[in-house]
Amino acid sequence: MSEVVTGDAVVLEVRVAQFPSRTVAVLVDLTVQILVLVVGLISLQWFAAFTDPAMFAAVVIALLVLVMVVYPVTVETASRGRSLGKLLLGLRVVSDDGSPERFRQALFRGLASVVEIWGFFGAPALICALVSQKGKRLGDLFAGTIVISERVPRSRGDAIMMPPPLAAWAASLELSQLPEEVAAAARQYILRWRDLSPQIQYEMGMRIATQVAAYVSPAAPAGVPPHAYLSAVLAERRRRDEARLMRHATPQAPYGGAAPYGGPAPYGGPTPYGGPQPSGGPTPSGGPTPSGGPTPSGGPGPYGGPAPSGPPPAAAGHPAPPPPQGPPVAGPHAPGQETPPQETAGGFAPPQ
Repeated sequence: MSEVVTGDAVVLEVRVAQFPSRTVAVLVDLTVQILVLVVGLISLQWFAAFTDPAMFAAVVIALLVLVMVVYPVTVETASRGRSLGKLLLGLRVVSDDGSPERFRQALFRGLASVVEIWGFFGAPALICALVSQKGKRLGDLFAGTIVISERVPRSRGDAIMMPPPLAAWAASLELSQLPEEVAAAARQYILRWRDLSPQIQYEMGMRIATQVAAYVSPAAPAGVPPHAYLSAVLAERRRRDEARLMRHATPQAPYGGAAPYGGPAPYGGPTPYGGPQPSGGPTPSGGPTPSGGPTPSGGPGPYGGPAPSGPPPAAAGHPAPPPPQGPPVAGPHAPGQETPPQETAGGFAPPQ
């Protein structure tokens, strides 16, 4: 992975194309160009019979310019950074700031390829790509471009999913001030979250969530566990980065269609990540519950952790007992009775 800084001073993570894939893409493009040259030269044999050598040489030079320069420049400009070989390998040429390749940049790349690829059989391009940290050849250095891979392999365990109850809140987040090192620490915590003990999960999560909350607004809803808060922030940040990077390449409505985080929102109304969720439909934890009903005690809660245990809901026709007045009094509890969780500062719920 490499980082590019956009014109809005936003850092994006992109996967730089590897040398083997770029080599195969170049070989595919060269094969197509050589075939066109061979067919063109064979077709010009009849023209040489009734014209003078100077005119024939001019036509041959024009054919070479068309195949070596005009063809790749036109294709890359029209396809926004893709040639035939790059299309087959899932590669794309973009500017150093992540924006689509422009005509001027494609022209610089095409002119440089005449020298470094056709003139010296690719030796300068090979040496420069091996020395460059981002695998740039001379044409990329002159044009200010970089070749990225759009087919990013991602294991299921590395995918940070959006908690559906936080989707609508995450859509309104201000993330431009979040430092990269804080986001990287939050990502490492989320990836290792299930391997930690419950106490370490909460203590480390509270520390990292407090650091993230100092740069992110608005504040988290009350009672949100730290790992769910961090998952929502990172998933929304990644969604915005991908949308910004591919906005010009593949235009699409950022909030239309199916929900990108795994399912509809559980609150009944339309959200930015999907269609409306009917009342009484499936909850994020799996089974259907009646509208407004609590999650069964002991079952998974809406954020992936265990749901807090508590008294069952009042039966139909009988009023619920009034809540206790005043601050909680510390003292012994009956066997099997648990103290209800208390909210902490910042909206994060303690471990259950």
